[in-house]
Amino acid sequence: MHDYQRAFLNFAIEIGALGFGDFTLKSGRQSPYFFNAGLFNTGARLARLARAYAHCIIASGVEYDVLYGPAYKGIPLAAATSVTLATEHGQVAPYAFNRKEVKDHGEGGLIVGSPLAGRILIIDDVITAGTSVRESVDIIRAAGAIPAGVVIALDRQERGQSTRSAVDEVRATFGLPVYCILTLTDLIAYLDEQPSEPGFLTSMHHYRSKYGA
Repeated sequence: MHDYQRAFLNFAIEIGALGFGDFTLKSGRQSPYFFNAGLFNTGARLARLARAYAHCIIASGVEYDVLYGPAYKGIPLAAATSVTLATEHGQVAPYAFNRKEVKDHGEGGLIVGSPLAGRILIIDDVITAGTSVRESVDIIRAAGAIPAGVVIALDRQERGQSTRSAVDEVRATFGLPVYCILTLTDLIAYLDEQPSEPGFLTSMHHYRSKYGA
């Protein structure tokens, strides 16, 4: 695990964005952990999250021209990551996002921010059913640009409706690389280093054996 991943993981636990226990997911599954990106809800917290996204992008080596944040959750993520790449890494990272409804007055249009041109890197919190990625890819291609990949905070690495994970489905369906700040494997490795939490570690191993992709 890279230093930026460990720092992000510790911070997510500290603010309660990542918790271990017993949680019921939207799918109905009982999960021993839960990640809530909505708790990065202050300037300081969002800055820490954006720093992790920026490190992930740099570590991946992905080449891109514009960051794209799908409405609504992706908007602050793309904007904050663009700021961090500029101020902490000296990289020019234009960003854009979509409107949920096309504006028919003023400047009009669907896209706000930088024009979608060249290679577009999608920034989102998680991938569940892949619907947001599909919509983003359609918008990017309609603008004549090329989807370069997707960056998310957490890959749960568990099966969806098939034997593949939602992330693997995106990779296979769109031929896009997906970069993750953290994965389920990282969480298990972290708990393995915590001798005071053997119960959580056992639960995580059991969950992965039951639902892992």
